[in-house]
Parts: sequence; C-alpha cells; structure tokens
Amino acid sequence: MSSTARSWLRPERPGLPEVSTDPARRRVLKIELFVVFGITLGLSGLRSLLSLVDSLLKPVALSQQHVALNVSQATASLIDLLQQLLDVVQLVGWGALGLYLLWQGGIKLASIGLDTSRRGRDLGWAFGLAALIGIPGLVLYFVGYQLGISLAVQPSTLGDTWWRPIALVLSAFGNAFAEEALVIGYLLTRLRQLGVRENSSLLGAAVLRGSYHLYQGFGGFIGNLVMGLVFGRVWQRTNRLWPLVVAHTLLDVVSFVGYSLLKNHISWLP
Repeated sequence: MSSTARSWLRPERPGLPEVSTDPARRRVLKIELFVVFGITLGLSGLRSLLSLVDSLLKPVALSQQHVALNVSQATASLIDLLQQLLDVVQLVGWGALGLYLLWQGGIKLASIGLDTSRRGRDLGWAFGLAALIGIPGLVLYFVGYQLGISLAVQPSTLGDTWWRPIALVLSAFGNAFAEEALVIGYLLTRLRQLGVRENSSLLGAAVLRGSYHLYQGFGGFIGNLVMGLVFGRVWQRTNRLWPLVVAHTLLDVVSFVGYSLLKNHISWLP
C-alpha cells in the first residue's frame, strides 16, 4: 500500500466529538437515537423481520418466493413517477434528519466526511469499495438462493417507461444517502459521543443494516451485515462518508438498472 493510501486511511481527524459525560446530555442523545431510528431504518428493520417470519410460515421454500424492490405504485404513468420520486424524497429526508441533528449539535459535516476536499481520492475509493462489495455480494446472493435461505429478489418490476432509468438511479442514490448518513455518519458519531467502543459500534450498526434487509431472507441479512462491517470500519478509519455514499449508489444502480435491462434476456434471473 502506498504512503498516500496509508495517510488517507489514517488521516488527521480534527473536530471529532468528545465523549459526553453529562448525564442529562447522554439521556438526550439516547432518546434522540431511539426517536430517529424508531421512525426510519429501525422501524424498517422490525417490518423486515415480520416479513421474513411471514415468508417462513408459508408452505413453500424461501427460494420459491419473490420479493420486488422497485415496484409500480399507480396505474397512470405520471402518478407512478411522482410516487417513485416521493419515495426518494423520503429517503433523502431521513438522511438529512440525521445530518441536521449532528450539525445542530455542533458537529461540522466536514468532520464526518461530507465535504469536497478530497474528491479524487473519495471517488477512487468509492469504485474500489463498490467492486469489493459488489462481486462477492452477487456470489453470496446466488449461493444463498441455491441453498434456499434467500428469496428470489427482483430489483425492479417497473414497466418499460421513459422515466424508469431516471427513477431507478434516483432510488439508488436515495437508498445510499439514507443508509450511509444514518447508519454510518449519524449513528456511529452518536455512539462515539456516548463512549461506546468502536468495535461494538461497528457490530451494532452492521446488524442494524442487515436487519432492514431481512425481507430478502437470511442471505440478504448476511450480505448486508458484511457490507456494514466493511463500510463502518472504513469510515471509522477515515471519517470520509462520500466514498460510502457513492459506492452504495453505484452498487444499487448496477443492480436496479442492470436487472431491468437484462431480466427479459437472461433466463436464470428471477
């Protein structure tokens, strides 16, 4: 590894939050965490768990069941497009909520890696992380599917409309921004303020990430748990959030758009 890469992995990290020792402040932070995740990804995790239990109770194997990620929500094309865009707005809003609470509490967004001071290196690491996670992730999904522990995931069932690629790319960004802003930037920062060990924080955030993918089966949970461990550790070492957002967006764009283009041409795709 070059000296430049090593310095990027262990940079100076000014402005990191100090551990809060005030009991009242710690109580506020804990309540805030409960409220934020109680209305966003934590709630999604509980719903996803119930969805998995429902799938397990059905008289057919998980691999014989299907789950679609991006689905049509209206008969009229224009209304469907607006519904898709509103979903993206909600996801971006979730991420923005976490970032706003950090900023309102005196934490600069640059200190968690949301600045443009390292655009070239951030982009390079984003592509590297996308390759690192994407290729093994596909293998893990198909292994899980063949073992019968995962549902057949359809990344998109949207009709062949002019706006489908646009909606899918925006959906990819919305998912990436919400997850990385909340589960990495917001959650890990708040846990640092509460004095939680880095390894414990990393595992907790990764389990949360896996939990709201349980609707895809156990393979979805495991794959996203691993992704959470990798992404979380990279952030803990670098405090750079943009590479994670961009890498996650790239992964979802390839999955969403690639599937929609190939599903009628490759017989073994669900």
